[in-house]
Amino acid sequence: MPARLEGRARVVGDNVNTDYIISSTRKRETLDEQILKRYLLETLDPGFAASVRDGDLLVGGANFGCGSAMEIAATVILASGIRAVLAQSFSRTFFRNAVNNGLMPIECDTSGIIEGDRLAITIDARGVLMDNRTRGVMVEGEPLRHMMAEILDAGGLVEYLRRGAWRRA
Repeated sequence: MPARLEGRARVVGDNVNTDYIISSTRKRETLDEQILKRYLLETLDPGFAASVRDGDLLVGGANFGCGSAMEIAATVILASGIRAVLAQSFSRTFFRNAVNNGLMPIECDTSGIIEGDRLAITIDARGVLMDNRTRGVMVEGEPLRHMMAEILDAGGLVEYLRRGAWRRA
């Protein structure tokens, strides 16, 4: 699964739970991620969603995606144009929901990343390498398991199953 992502760092802190990602009050109105993306992370920063640019990379600290096991949290991030989340650690459920929906979860040391830093992520058979081009720092990330890499390559679990890729694994 060789991949390369480049983008601007959008930094949030530790313990960003799924209700911070998309408020439960917003989900009462609709589950359409194209509508909900307007409210991405509004609890932490009301102007966040409007400032997101396609290709931005979301950067969290420890325990990203904790709280409710809502799949919509991952799909709203994707709908906003963010293709990957870097964090020191993820809630297990969020990590799996991200992979299943085609959002790249990257575990690495994010402590040196500042809002607006330019990041380049390289993913290959050897693992994950995050190059903070603004700071001149390279950090290795946790490699993805083979099956998860295949699911992400397909664009998510539904497409992976639709293609019958699981028969070849």
